[in-house]
Amino acid sequence: MISSPYLLFLGDAPDTLAAKVAQGIRDWRPDAAIGQLRMEGCKADMGLPDMTLREAVAAGAKTLVVGVANRGGVISPAWLSILEEALIAGLDLASGLHNLLRDEPVLVATANSYNRKLHDVRVPETRFPIANGKRRSGKRCLAVGTDCSVGKMYTALAMEKEMVARGMKASFRATGQTGILITGNGVPLDAVVADFMAGSIEWLTPDNDPDHWDLIEGQGSLFHASYSGVTLALVHGGQPDALILCHEPTRPHMRGLPDYKLPSLEALRDLALTMAGIVNPEVYVAGISVNTAAMSEEEAVDYLAGVEARMGLPAVDPFRHGAGRLVDGLR
Repeated sequence: MISSPYLLFLGDAPDTLAAKVAQGIRDWRPDAAIGQLRMEGCKADMGLPDMTLREAVAAGAKTLVVGVANRGGVISPAWLSILEEALIAGLDLASGLHNLLRDEPVLVATANSYNRKLHDVRVPETRFPIANGKRRSGKRCLAVGTDCSVGKMYTALAMEKEMVARGMKASFRATGQTGILITGNGVPLDAVVADFMAGSIEWLTPDNDPDHWDLIEGQGSLFHASYSGVTLALVHGGQPDALILCHEPTRPHMRGLPDYKLPSLEALRDLALTMAGIVNPEVYVAGISVNTAAMSEEEAVDYLAGVEARMGLPAVDPFRHGAGRLVDGLR
């Protein structure tokens, strides 16, 4: 188990979106986020107290969490000295990057010397089966997006919160490092060997009560040239009964791909239903989740109304306005 509370390390993140791991913890486990540590030039800010390592330890912090999710998931050489100092100061380290803490000799040596722990969240701890495509009892809802980092995890978490408040049976199923750090368990899907990705999602969402809903955290996008494979594994392994379309409307292009424009919600609906229909012919779209963080309240309300009128589905920003209407859309 990763000891909390956390000091969130934002490094030299160029924007808030690059620190989405820290943002997710700040928003969904605020009790565990005691402060933030930023390097010079960092453009991200979680609104937490800026702390030195010594101040964080004195305030009770137990683990320094790498809150940055950069392209490729690498540990920047500029971070290493700070991570080493954190171990010396008395903190464990936790990271969800592809570049593992345990593969950095200086961190391993320092952790051993000071009896500290290195937590690599993105390392699968289970041998997963190959998917068999068999139908399972219970219900499953998957968030799919027009792009990466558009709010798929927030959507699933907000829906779970609303459903539990209503007395419904619901479980958030984490498939990425941030979700795992928030909930304490899950499958680090993009670190699973390709042949076993869909099987790992079958394993994550097993047979359940007929009225139980698994809210599966989405990853990537079927339209993203870099990450479509992980999305398709979620679609086929999850066998969703319901889909939530997720979108962030202010982007000029797909994240990390300046030559690719975002697809329309109609294109996402049609492709997602086609691919999900292979494993569940009765799949349907329950609603549309729009990340309106870059809009004013008036702009957000107008945009959502336009999407709803065009698509004939409930369209909401679940983090801003609540997920009630998305839950209402579940059959």
